[in-house]
Amino acid sequence: MSTLPSNPLWIFFTVLCTFLVAAKSSTVGVSYISRFLEIQDKERAPSSVQLTAAYGVLNRLFPSHSSSFEFKIIPKEHCGGELCFKISNHPSFRYNGYPEILISGTTGVELAAGLHWYLKYWCGAHISWMKTGGAQLASVPKAGSLPQVQHAGVEIRRPVPWSYYQNAVTSSYTFAWWDWERWEKEIDWMALQGINLPLAFTGQEAIWQKVFQKFNISTSSLDDFFGGPAFLAWSRMANLHGWGGPLPQSWLDQQLLMQKKILARMYQLGMTPVLPAFSGNVPAALKRVFPSAKITHLGNWFTVHGDPRWCCTYLLDATDPLFIEIGKAFVKQQVNEYGRSSHIYNCDTFDENTPPIDDPEYISSLGAAIFRGMQSGDSDAVWLMQGWLFSYDPFWRPPQMKALLHSVPVGKMIVLDLFAEAKPIWSSSEQFYGVPYIWCMLHNFAGNIEMYGVLDAVGSGPVEARRSENSTMVGVGMSMEGIEQNPVVYDLMSEMAFQHEIVDVKKWVDLYAKRRYGRYVQSLQDAWTILYGTLYNCTDGSQDKNRDVIVAFPDVDPYSIAIPQVTISRRYQDNRIRFLSRTVREELTDSFSKPHLWYSTSEVIEALELFLSSGDEVPETSIYRYDLIDLTRQALAKYANQLFLKVIESYQLADLPAVAHFSQEFLGLVEDMDILLGCHDGFLLGPWLESAKRLAQDEEQERQFEWNARTQITMWFDNTQEEASLLRDYGNKYWSGLLRDYYGPRAAIYFKFLIESLEKGDGFRLQHWRREWIKLTNDWQSSRNIFPVKSTGNALNVSRWLYKKYLEDPSFHDV
Repeated sequence: MSTLPSNPLWIFFTVLCTFLVAAKSSTVGVSYISRFLEIQDKERAPSSVQLTAAYGVLNRLFPSHSSSFEFKIIPKEHCGGELCFKISNHPSFRYNGYPEILISGTTGVELAAGLHWYLKYWCGAHISWMKTGGAQLASVPKAGSLPQVQHAGVEIRRPVPWSYYQNAVTSSYTFAWWDWERWEKEIDWMALQGINLPLAFTGQEAIWQKVFQKFNISTSSLDDFFGGPAFLAWSRMANLHGWGGPLPQSWLDQQLLMQKKILARMYQLGMTPVLPAFSGNVPAALKRVFPSAKITHLGNWFTVHGDPRWCCTYLLDATDPLFIEIGKAFVKQQVNEYGRSSHIYNCDTFDENTPPIDDPEYISSLGAAIFRGMQSGDSDAVWLMQGWLFSYDPFWRPPQMKALLHSVPVGKMIVLDLFAEAKPIWSSSEQFYGVPYIWCMLHNFAGNIEMYGVLDAVGSGPVEARRSENSTMVGVGMSMEGIEQNPVVYDLMSEMAFQHEIVDVKKWVDLYAKRRYGRYVQSLQDAWTILYGTLYNCTDGSQDKNRDVIVAFPDVDPYSIAIPQVTISRRYQDNRIRFLSRTVREELTDSFSKPHLWYSTSEVIEALELFLSSGDEVPETSIYRYDLIDLTRQALAKYANQLFLKVIESYQLADLPAVAHFSQEFLGLVEDMDILLGCHDGFLLGPWLESAKRLAQDEEQERQFEWNARTQITMWFDNTQEEASLLRDYGNKYWSGLLRDYYGPRAAIYFKFLIESLEKGDGFRLQHWRREWIKLTNDWQSSRNIFPVKSTGNALNVSRWLYKKYLEDPSFHDV
């Protein structure tokens, strides 16, 4: 083992030699938005404000080195008309008391990104979310001894102007319970990653309250319109109404104040926050106030029996004159409330809401009206739209796509190619038929915890898209549904905002391993080589919604599950079973949602062995503990999937002792994994629940908010005694407390009915299982038991114990 070199310029030349920035990289799309970019530059915060904000990021990240850096805002003309940052040795460093490194940039974001770049590639540092281990700054030399850059300095330009961040549902899956302390850390993280185009959706319900009052809708009429605090994303998208509510007035006021703080900091750093626009989603009361308005009652979105208390929202037709009036009022109210706007607004009227007819002229009229609603409130408005609808809804054939995309002037609409790393739309739509777009990595669904990625596509896709003929690409982005997982994926993706050439991902990952742990450890390097080729090399194009049996337990008759036609040893063999190979896995039927498996489990276990062997060489840091726990969890989760199949196989063979044995092993594994996850703060249920309760003003709100938090991660909507909602386990989490208190007891109920079925010699009582499972869920959602907010236990010792208990014997890996 050795530490990083004290002057690691070799890193820059051997890995980052691809950063040739002399040539401009503008695309056709950038020329379409040139006027809008000029407006952004003109209205950006004064240089002094951006400098203060950038120094604030530095002081919070690295206070011991706050005097080692000087920041300077420079005009774009110093960078060939592009956004850029420059890193150079401070000209006065040879004098005592002067900074060592000068970072110049066109905005506050560029200054923060330049700081991160220097720490990353000259000091071997690493920065990630606190829940995923936080920052590794131990490799940075002490103040006064920082590495010097080459004499001429370094200049890094953006190949395209924007780096986008967030998904419409991230606000609920991740941000729902954040206070200002957490938001400030996130905005710092955004700036350090170079993000300059973030969504800013917090607090919009308070704006809507004021807008609808102008249209004679009372405050009480909105109680049935807004969703609860954990479900606002879906009430905003007209998927549901009222579920989890009503929202207390204190929540509305509190979130509006939070939004003002968020926007102020984003503007101070030179970001371009994206505000919401009117999509047509209206409260039921509007139909009574305006009976002649063209308002459609939408269909059921996953509720049980279309319960009208939550189901079937109302959508105002964009061609109705009232649409433009409301759209204008909403934009103006935001500008009045916040004091300014960056003129870019997100609107997704057709996300999971298909237009009633497919006539292109009608669709074009809808798009034009939606945009007029924005433009009437802000003459410089630009419409930002998710392109998700084009990937999943067959309604959107080329004529319909063109009609919507061409319904506004060129340069006034920007599309997010939301899932470009796996299912890009740009390449099959003639670059969105000439409309500017942002290449986005979706990656994560619902904040599920799964080690997964498509690193090669991330390292090449944005460059290939930008270089393509007549490219209309204007940015890169991260559009995940939930954050605080897989830090390697987001480290690389954020870097693509500055990459001009395709990345050699193997070299990049080698360097990542050194940076993440602050030193070179051969076993960790070897482990990451394996992880890069397995977990982070998914090429099947599947959406990685985690459907592992533990967190998404099958609700099916056990006889409907087909067991792979291979010989599986019937012997218990030290209470373990053999893993099934990918090819065998794929023989399962569609009777339940099959867990996603795209790699060799034996190779991942080999990587885990390398991690465990390095445990005595690496300091017991939060970063190492997080990665070790996550990798152990990943291996055990896939083992549990196969263990469940062994239970089912034994049941189908009427082998009662085997069913009892393997059921107990499964339940014991769940308990053991809960202990493992309890060894790191990033895998705890407690913080999610406690952060919800902290935002409450009284006991009633505390109960409501905690119920919201518990319900989002388990089963949505009401249910009958024997019929569960289809929206169950979508937001599942591998969190300590959740496994022991909910997932384990749920599995135990199913196994109980398996055993009773064999004991009595009759069929599996599916309805009885459902009744007890649904009751367990309802009771758990309403319970108030407390869970730890701080981790306990030694991650290395627990991981070694579980490896020996479940994974050590090589005969139990891939067949």
